[in-house]
Amino acid sequence: MSKTVTLREANQSFARCVREVEAGEEFVITRNGTPVARLVPVSAERVLTQEQEAAWERTQARMRKGWPLNAHRLDRDALHER
Repeated sequence: MSKTVTLREANQSFARCVREVEAGEEFVITRNGTPVARLVPVSAERVLTQEQEAAWERTQARMRKGWPLNAHRLDRDALHER
């Protein structure tokens, strides 16, 4: 469960919020009653959702395959032609 704090409260007591986050607490920061940010601990390993994992796999496969650019090879001189 996360604590909810206003942006003003978070700003005025940021060091305390960070200490609590280091201890495992999470905060939802609100502006005018609307959630705008989360302050959460950084985990040692990022956990991806299934959708993110699938997107990552597609990206890696596409990078291995490469993209046909249909362009000639560029060298420094060609890049600096005027």
